[in-house]
Amino acid sequence: MFTARRISDSMAPRARKTRTLLVVGLAAASGLLTACEKPADMTPYQPRPTRKNYNKPLPPGQLALRKIDPADYPDFGPGFYNKARLEEAARNSLVYMSKPSSQNYYPYGEITHQRAVDSLNAFLRVLAEADSPEALDAAIRRDFDVYQSVGCDDAGTMFFTGYYCPIFDGRKQRDERFRYPLYAMPPDLVKDAEGRTLGRRGADGGVSPYPTRRDIEQQNLAHGLEIAWLKDPFEVYVVTVQGSAKLRLEDGSIYELGYAANNGHEYKPVAEQMIQDGVLNRDELSLQALIQYFAAHPDQIQKYCWENPRYVFFREAAGGPFGSINAPVIPYRSLATDKQVFPRACVAFVSTDVPVQREGGIQLLPFGSFALDQDTGGAIRAAGRCDIFMGEGAAAEAVAGRTGAEGHLYYVFTKSAPAVASRSDAEQAAMPNEE
Repeated sequence: MFTARRISDSMAPRARKTRTLLVVGLAAASGLLTACEKPADMTPYQPRPTRKNYNKPLPPGQLALRKIDPADYPDFGPGFYNKARLEEAARNSLVYMSKPSSQNYYPYGEITHQRAVDSLNAFLRVLAEADSPEALDAAIRRDFDVYQSVGCDDAGTMFFTGYYCPIFDGRKQRDERFRYPLYAMPPDLVKDAEGRTLGRRGADGGVSPYPTRRDIEQQNLAHGLEIAWLKDPFEVYVVTVQGSAKLRLEDGSIYELGYAANNGHEYKPVAEQMIQDGVLNRDELSLQALIQYFAAHPDQIQKYCWENPRYVFFREAAGGPFGSINAPVIPYRSLATDKQVFPRACVAFVSTDVPVQREGGIQLLPFGSFALDQDTGGAIRAAGRCDIFMGEGAAAEAVAGRTGAEGHLYYVFTKSAPAVASRSDAEQAAMPNEE
């Protein structure tokens, strides 16, 4: 059984140089993740609890990023081997940044909207010009300031997980086999200008908390809003956690669903209650264990899935899946973070370990890669968490479901202009001392 290996807390960023060069095969391996294999009953990865609280909130008003000294920069060279579709992801971010609404989220600390845009363009130039890992690393050090997430412990410790877009068999109309619905956004669900769910609009015009997952499913509260039907209630749960899906219809065509809204409740991992009840062993918690348990005990699916009160509603969304900035997410090039404390659409560098599917099975390899911060997630909260988008279908789920390791997260921005002395100050500095 696969167990994710954790990065040593004491490992300095530069100490990873030799190890991170092992990612050379990942770009090729990631091509396996987008194939449309026949769907499998899969569940998202549930991080195993540790002594660390990766979701520890920052003090009010504090942002996740802190500028670091060049001596603490990681080796950016491994990013040279992981450039596939990186330019596309950066250009997707530029499309978002060209929208007037993107300016509402800047400045981010000392990072202005213009500096964020300039950084994306400068990164594209560096990416095109660098002809070796050493050249890429040197160019980033020369042209950019580097910021690091403070992490969960103010020492930069992050916990990385993976997510994906499921591909399941589905139907637009219910039949005897496809009986479990996904729902469109209810008309009584109220969101604010940022898209955050405020609650449920009552007949008197007041707003109250929206019903939980249990209430919605048990009381059939969204009847009439069915947007698709699946054959397995656990597949429904997976889709509502992942926030998107591609459904293979009876005629072989693909029906794409994207995120529309959530019910406003916080995400809660179902595995915690299963461990407490003794039906799963914490040391053996894995994707396979969850699948095997629910396959053997289908009558337990609702019991445990209802432990997670969060529910997601969908819309038809061709061309996706899309991130929270409404840009298509790209395998290993798109990240999900908490946008309350991280900047939208910017260039990041990930340093962690990820599972890679090879002919002989799945191997855990060091991973050093640039990516774009283009999404968010219900379970991704605070400065210590980051989710890596890993693709579509069963193969992507196989690796996303095994991703769970510590690491570090960096962002790069064009160097801030040095302070320029005023004319009078410069002239005075040039004058001889008459004393």
